[in-house]
Amino acid sequence: MEISSNFTIALLFQPSLVAATVTVVCFLLAVFAVVRSLPFPYSLEKLRTSIETGKTSVRKSCDCSCSCNGRVGNSESDSASAAAYLNGGGKEMLEMKPAAVVLSERPRGVSMMEELVPEITTHALSYLDYPSLCRLSMTNSLMRKAANDDNAWKALYHKDFTLEQDSVTPVNGWKSYYAATRAIVNINAEFFNIIRERSLPAMSRFWLNADYVKCIHASGEFFSGYNAVIQSWQFCFNWEQGINFQVRDVRARILTDMAWVTMKSYVDIDTGPFNMTNVFEFQSGRWYMVHHHSSVMNAEVDQQHG
Repeated sequence: MEISSNFTIALLFQPSLVAATVTVVCFLLAVFAVVRSLPFPYSLEKLRTSIETGKTSVRKSCDCSCSCNGRVGNSESDSASAAAYLNGGGKEMLEMKPAAVVLSERPRGVSMMEELVPEITTHALSYLDYPSLCRLSMTNSLMRKAANDDNAWKALYHKDFTLEQDSVTPVNGWKSYYAATRAIVNINAEFFNIIRERSLPAMSRFWLNADYVKCIHASGEFFSGYNAVIQSWQFCFNWEQGINFQVRDVRARILTDMAWVTMKSYVDIDTGPFNMTNVFEFQSGRWYMVHHHSSVMNAEVDQQHG
């Protein structure tokens, strides 16, 4: 009696011990309640017996009306599964396996760019200019293949130059044809720069030194042969002041070793525009002028055709 009284007195003077005891008791009660609430319709011992005999089927724990009629078959596979559960394999049985997801994988070696419809690729590349398309071809093999597409260069040619040659089929493809056309257009622009600078040495190097070259100036004078042509330009440079040409409507046609360019040239005088034709010939690795024809267009005619 004295021991019980002393223990009661000790508990009264140790509130932390009382709180710990109450906490443990509550935890044990909670665990017991959770265990009793779990659906476990049969004991492990009964399950072991049913597996050994192979005759007892197991009732299901759900109340659904499925085709199994409330029973799980007693086949060998079911017995093996139950045996695995008893031997510690319950974790694998209880874990829900995710459904298999079938993904359409892209074939190896095929990129998204290659899967695009060719028309879409051509349309996307048509927004690039000449330098950008060349830079794109130097990034990697796939971009080189896309940037070298003939349809892309044809679209770029029509955008930068003219639609007149839509039916043309270049021998070496549209990329080479575009490069040759750009080279001729740049050479043709150099011709007007020489006139602005009135440089006779540059004009002498610009023409092919041949006896069949021809030059017809806007005045109507006709000159044939290299020496006569260069002398005619000397007269022009000595007589005329610097002329500021504005060249428009440039059209070029390129063959293997011949090219011609037509254009309208406007100057800062009241004579109206000039119709010009320049013919070039490819010799010794470069283009030379072999023919120049300039004529004054009547202003009324220009308005009718413009």
